[in-house]
Amino acid sequence: MRRALVVMPSWIGDTLLAQPLLARIHARHPGIRLDALAPDWTAPLLERMPEIASVIPSGLGHGDLHLGHRYRLARSIARAGHDAAWVLPNSLKSALVPWLAGIPLRIGFTGEARVGLLNRRHRLDKDAVPLMAERYAQLAEMPGRPIERPLPETRLRVDTRARDAIRVRLGLTDQRPIVALCPGAEYGPAKRWPAEHFGALATRLQHQGAQVWVFGSARDQPIAQSVIAAATPAARANITDLCGRTRLGEAIDLLSLASAVVANDSGLMHVAAALHRPLVALYGSSSPKHTPPLDAGARLIWHAIECSPCYARECAPGHFRCMKDITVEEVEQVLGARHTVTGPSRHS
Repeated sequence: MRRALVVMPSWIGDTLLAQPLLARIHARHPGIRLDALAPDWTAPLLERMPEIASVIPSGLGHGDLHLGHRYRLARSIARAGHDAAWVLPNSLKSALVPWLAGIPLRIGFTGEARVGLLNRRHRLDKDAVPLMAERYAQLAEMPGRPIERPLPETRLRVDTRARDAIRVRLGLTDQRPIVALCPGAEYGPAKRWPAEHFGALATRLQHQGAQVWVFGSARDQPIAQSVIAAATPAARANITDLCGRTRLGEAIDLLSLASAVVANDSGLMHVAAALHRPLVALYGSSSPKHTPPLDAGARLIWHAIECSPCYARECAPGHFRCMKDITVEEVEQVLGARHTVTGPSRHS
């Protein structure tokens, strides 16, 4: 097999959880070239994966069908002469482009009436394979064959020259330890540790001599401002809000400077894991038994109360105990146990 297309997921976290599959494809097919078909917003992530040769932006948003656009995209892809395609999303529409492009071998999970679109189909046993990353990695094997464990960890390249340039442009310094806070979660508020908890943690970190950088997209700016408002006035001078001020590639590069990262179960949490930053990951409505960070050094906090995981966007009972009951002291203790707050940064 000389060249293959991988139709990637639409979420940043899921894209990183698919990276072990990419590594397995390379191991099974030495010398293969992998092209990724992906939404525009995940392209900077894929460009930093050593397994990916090129990224083909799909030009499609979440849930878009746009049959005409998919047909034109398929005609363009057909010229590359791919030998195979791995289709990671389970939707019918995600399998259309490889089929329309005439790619001979099309691999994915059976679902949504895709029998005619895929010709190497896997059946998913969710109980036997609870980890999202293992489900993706299963597609590297022949149907019915067991997954090789353990999975390889995620990894991203860092552009140190670009990192230095964006740091200078934003007036940032790395002369003091940096703790990155990632208080957002694109899926919904049920996955977010309360902003007042993040603010209280930022205050304590400032007392320990650290500076705090808050990472997120432009949509996370209100959350970041709530975090800063919850910190003491003295601590606010040492908190830098980067939400909406960096593109994804720039955020990846800057996160590599962190001495520690505290994050909800989110795309940026998986980015921090792929950068092998000392990480404390907070879980509430989701489960680390399904989407853990793929870094053996990461530390997880999950109380697993009676209604967790619910995988809801908002807390239906309204008490939000799964996240509220994770205390600032608990997170601080995990950070301190790893000596990550005031210790030296392990730059990539």
